[in-house]
Amino acid sequence: MDQEDIFQTAHALADAARAAIMPHFRSTSLTAEAKLGVSAEAGFDPVTVADRAAEAAMRDILKARRPEDAILGEEYGTSEGTSGLTWVLDPIDGTRGFLAGAPTWGVLIALSDESGPIYGLIDQPYIGERFEGGFGRARMTGPQGARHLKARGNRPLSEAILMTTFPALGTRDEGAAFRTVAEQVQLTRYGCDCYAYALLAAGHIDLVIEAGLSAYDIAAPIAVIEAAGGIVTDWQGGAAHAGGRVIAAAGAQQHAAALEILSRTG
Repeated sequence: MDQEDIFQTAHALADAARAAIMPHFRSTSLTAEAKLGVSAEAGFDPVTVADRAAEAAMRDILKARRPEDAILGEEYGTSEGTSGLTWVLDPIDGTRGFLAGAPTWGVLIALSDESGPIYGLIDQPYIGERFEGGFGRARMTGPQGARHLKARGNRPLSEAILMTTFPALGTRDEGAAFRTVAEQVQLTRYGCDCYAYALLAAGHIDLVIEAGLSAYDIAAPIAVIEAAGGIVTDWQGGAAHAGGRVIAAAGAQQHAAALEILSRTG
């Protein structure tokens, strides 16, 4: 496995996505469509020309540079490969935030094998921050320069900072379980999409709890957070790279305390 080529390819993908997306961000003429096949209960789930352009640009690079790898993308589905490796792409994670002009969305790029993500990259083009993890790397670059990523480590739930995207998380039972955790932490914040996972890897928060995720929502955050020393599982403590209910934690203490509550959810 040529790790240097993987690094170079991932950064080329992120650069191409930035170039495709940024002309549309905070454009007053940007419009969005509702995704097909999304239930009314899920609310407005938008897709824009920027989502599609970014994924198309990344797929073109992969076709040229690594045609043997498979691709799983949010907008254009699955392309088969022969290498045993799959690039998992979410061109804009947080399209609702993107539409609102909030810089909490990001480009998610991961490389997975049969066991799950082995490398991931979270890119926030407007702020200019990029977080990556895997193959011995755990670092970020941004306006303040480059630095190593390290999760906060253990602390009591009563001192923890918790984040999620939607206040009304998942089903009634899932929402109730989340609120039970939220009642016990020091601070709860909402609405950061994938940027919350980047903040956890960078050592600023303790927990991210979500439900109803797809593989492309979580593959890159898993790789980045684990490289930074954090933990990502489902609500039963198992593998989370297929999506669904996810808990990311900055240390084993926070993870165990939150998991004890969440694992009782039906």
